[in-house]
Amino acid sequence: MITIWNEFRHEKEDDQVARLYPNGIHNVLKDVISEAGYTVKTATLDEEEHGLSAQVLDETDVLVWWGHKAHDEVDDQVAERVAERVRQGMGLVVLHSGHHSKVFKRLMGTSCDLKWREAGEKERIWTVDPTHPIASGIPEYFELEQEEMYGEHFDIPTPEQLIFVSWFQGGEVFRSGCTFTRGLGKIFYFRPGHETYPTYYKTNVQRVIQNGVEWARPINITQPVRGNCSPLEKSVHP
Repeated sequence: MITIWNEFRHEKEDDQVARLYPNGIHNVLKDVISEAGYTVKTATLDEEEHGLSAQVLDETDVLVWWGHKAHDEVDDQVAERVAERVRQGMGLVVLHSGHHSKVFKRLMGTSCDLKWREAGEKERIWTVDPTHPIASGIPEYFELEQEEMYGEHFDIPTPEQLIFVSWFQGGEVFRSGCTFTRGLGKIFYFRPGHETYPTYYKTNVQRVIQNGVEWARPINITQPVRGNCSPLEKSVHP
């Protein structure tokens, strides 16, 4: 199962966002990911335990996270519960301003700060690793007519794979598609998705998210055994 988490605050408080995403960003993403053949459920900030109970997380193969204005309202225990499930093997796809979520910062171990400017600038997203599965079906570059600018330096650990790099009209560049592993879990961060623009209706953005979910799904591996253990071979000494 794929679980999509969204604050679901902007859509209730901002008329422009409500017009773009009348049923919430999470439901647009639900339709996108469902089209790829997945079973999808949604969860939002104001639900009990933010919709992320231990049972929900145990049933979740990949969690997609969108947050912006209410990162501090996420309960620390829930954030740690999510991070621990990632370490155990659950995939995580973090979108746009989810870079400042408690979950992402816990897993990165850094501030995850960056430059930003909300000016409706054109974003050109370059595919810098066309061999990566997340880039499947994505052209050499694609453009978004209006987006919020994110610029370097992005305070994250060096990505294990860098798949997309963005350029903005103001001249900034940004590592906009990065992967990491933490424990047994795979993490994909994808930059586009400011709430006042119709980014999640764009075909290439939707394809990247679908690919990211597929890539982040856990693989069937045995949990490693750690701690004190007996030798496999008999000692040569009595």
